[in-house]
Amino acid sequence: MRVPVLNMQGEKIETIDLPASIFEANVNVGLMHQAYVRQQANARAGTHKTKSRGEIRCSTRKIYRQKGTGRARHGARSAPIFVGGGVAHGPRPRDYSLKMPRKMRQAALRSALTAKAQDGDLVVVDMLALERPKTRRMVEILSRLAGDASALILLSERNENVEGSTSNIPSAKTLRANYLNIRDLLSYDKIVIPMDALEVVRNWLGDEASIDRDEAGTGKENDDALS
Repeated sequence: MRVPVLNMQGEKIETIDLPASIFEANVNVGLMHQAYVRQQANARAGTHKTKSRGEIRCSTRKIYRQKGTGRARHGARSAPIFVGGGVAHGPRPRDYSLKMPRKMRQAALRSALTAKAQDGDLVVVDMLALERPKTRRMVEILSRLAGDASALILLSERNENVEGSTSNIPSAKTLRANYLNIRDLLSYDKIVIPMDALEVVRNWLGDEASIDRDEAGTGKENDDALS
């Protein structure tokens, strides 16, 4: 798949062939859903808990005599029907985590990246660099690259200026490329990926072949391209 490479001004400077093993994979919706549910489940703490009647601290004295009151027979104030009593069948601590083989998780990421590329929601830039954290500057860059859509910015390594400039933008998020996950991929409209971050993704999810570049607008075909 051939896509343009933009600069921070939104101008096309070259074209590249994306690795076919990553961006031309089979789009498996069921697999992506399974990976998404797993990630959401693994994020749950599972620490919810209510007290049963046996855990309520109160007097064990019989609250009133067995017979002659005209009321139902009760032995303790900790019964679930009383205010301040225990909870019947309430939530207990549990582990919600789900398992999924690594190859299946990686296949789900390839499916999501392929779907984004096919829909034209993958924006490749040559680089993202700021002299200092500046939210206004990042808003201008994202407006040129992604328009009004929400954007996930992938970074190859820690970049305090870009991360700080994006932290106050509600519709944008920065993420290290080696932390790429299905939830973030599906939660944002556009994926903005610099060339160095694309190389990280290729090394992680793709094969050993390198990304082929051409001059912008030439349309030159290369036998070594990964399309």
